[in-house]
Amino acid sequence: MAVQVTEAEWKIMEVLWDHAPRTMGEITRTLEPETGWTRHTVITLLKRMTEKGAVSVDDSERAKLYTPLITREEASTEETHKFLSHIFKGKASLLVSHLVESGDLSEDDLKQILDVMEGRKK
Repeated sequence: MAVQVTEAEWKIMEVLWDHAPRTMGEITRTLEPETGWTRHTVITLLKRMTEKGAVSVDDSERAKLYTPLITREEASTEETHKFLSHIFKGKASLLVSHLVESGDLSEDDLKQILDVMEGRKK
């Protein structure tokens, strides 16, 4: 089952993917300079994330420890499919065409895409 995370939840997942398990306090201290979130905001987000199955909580210690239940790759794949479906009717070719036509891809980007496609053919 795919788990979708919101933009705010993604920030917490990044912290956990970088190093887990983490306590709510550690997560808050890591994110506070960037987000301004208080512990109450982080607690609310972690509760939602636990309910949807994105993170697990170990409450056997004094401070609860949070661990991601989905990988960065799984979350990225889910977000990519959601984005393609919503914006480009599920067609990756429309996304690539848009990026090429808008000039947002460098020569190196194009080479890397071609290399991936060639590797896929083999």
